[in-house]
Amino acid sequence: MRFMQFASVEYKGITYMTPQDFLESVTEEMPRPRIGRATLTESDVESWLKRTPNRRYGSTKLFRNLHDKGLISYTEYLFLLCVLTKSKSGFRIAFNMFDTDGNQIVDKKEFLVLESVFSKKEDATKSDNPVSKSMEPVQDTTLMVHFFGSKGKDVLKYEDFHRFMENLQSEVIELEFLEFSKGLATISEEDFARILLRYTMLDRSDIEECITRVKTKIPSEKGITFEDFRKFCEFLNSLDDFTIAMKMYTYADQAVSKEDFQRAVFVCTGSNLSPHLVDTVFNIFDADGDGHLSYMEFISIMKDRLHRGSRVDSSHLMHTQDKWSAFKSCVKNEMKTYS
Repeated sequence: MRFMQFASVEYKGITYMTPQDFLESVTEEMPRPRIGRATLTESDVESWLKRTPNRRYGSTKLFRNLHDKGLISYTEYLFLLCVLTKSKSGFRIAFNMFDTDGNQIVDKKEFLVLESVFSKKEDATKSDNPVSKSMEPVQDTTLMVHFFGSKGKDVLKYEDFHRFMENLQSEVIELEFLEFSKGLATISEEDFARILLRYTMLDRSDIEECITRVKTKIPSEKGITFEDFRKFCEFLNSLDDFTIAMKMYTYADQAVSKEDFQRAVFVCTGSNLSPHLVDTVFNIFDADGDGHLSYMEFISIMKDRLHRGSRVDSSHLMHTQDKWSAFKSCVKNEMKTYS
């Protein structure tokens, strides 16, 4: 549903996102107003794919530079969502899932296992959904050309894959920060709270209560730097490790102090959050003002934030963490058909 909301182009009866659509789907609540989808010609697609840079020229502005001149399939959309929610320690695991023969490189055929997994899954439930139409023969997309070249003969090494994942995460983090910084070096503590809470399932009244609490407790704005914001976003991708760490420190749902919180973050990420950032986080979530927070409630809310987009309309979409487990299971089953 989220994909169909934001996807703005069609080619040969199949719906695609552009790079701009993808970025908006993970940074905006609703798509830009438009009338229908643009129908692409073969000439349009050829032109777009020709201007796709090789992976050697990837950067933290790849998707912004491509703008609305690129194709992202539904399957690739799911893959990119997984990329955004993986910790750095999870990059290797993700790569190994594609590397079906274990030779430490991924070729185009192995990458297309992902297409096969999801297209088969969709075939079992599809009706007239244009996303679900047969993908044979497989249409080249921007991501395929970026990874494997225009002839599809290049291979992807782990270093390439790691750099792509890191760049994409950085691009989205930077885009969010710039939205609120307006060209300045910092964002306000209130805006930091808005960014954290805008993709969660909290009621609007609860969000406003959190923001009001930040206003009250930090009357003089000090600001959150991009480096602080980046470190916090990287920490959110390690929430599963953080959960384990907190269980080592506390009983059940026992509230945690700033010191325990900071220590657990360091254990999970190897980085320290600034004292001011930790103070701001506690001001957002510490409703009774006792200097502690319920880490279980914090984790639950932050998982909503982490899986932005993919947890919208959760009655129709499965949680990303469950989807990742299901995805790995599907890949394992699919690999059996190649052996």
